[in-house]
Amino acid sequence: MSVIKTLVFFDLETTGLDTAVCDIIQLSAVSGSRVFNAYIVPRRRIDREASEVTGFTASNNRLLLNGSPLATVPLDDAVTSFLDFLRSFHTPVLLVAHNARGFDAPVISRVIRELSLLQEFRQVVTGFVDTIPLSKNLFPNLGRYSQKYLVDHFLARSYDAHNAVEDASMLQELFNSWSPEESNISRATLTSNLF
Repeated sequence: MSVIKTLVFFDLETTGLDTAVCDIIQLSAVSGSRVFNAYIVPRRRIDREASEVTGFTASNNRLLLNGSPLATVPLDDAVTSFLDFLRSFHTPVLLVAHNARGFDAPVISRVIRELSLLQEFRQVVTGFVDTIPLSKNLFPNLGRYSQKYLVDHFLARSYDAHNAVEDASMLQELFNSWSPEESNISRATLTSNLF
């Protein structure tokens, strides 16, 4: 008998693409109609390329989106609140992200280790599902697997990509439209023991 797990779709916006050092500036998650979102002032400079793609900038210890200041919380508060959000499901959680293996899982795992919260994280999160290999297994002849392309292809929609709440919400819709079998999900799952 398999244990019932809650799927929580999540996304990060960061100061850059180097998973070893980038700071999280937006941490968002969606499961059903429940949404978590936090903005964080980065400690390091936001790469020019990241700002161009996301619209995020930082100035005078403030985080701005397209020039408008955002309400922010300290990183440790954001991650602690995220863990509280995950615990609220009262079942083991699988975190689902597009490119979990290559980006989201290494970044969130590094930050959780830096904040000495790994034990608490592992008590609630059993692994990560990466929807890139999942989509490649389900639809091997598509040729393109960016989330934006998949949303357009399967849902005939466009959305505000590079906004973590929108990315997580669209990924949940996309995943639900696929209705993948548990065996497909398992093949695209990374266990939290790796992180």
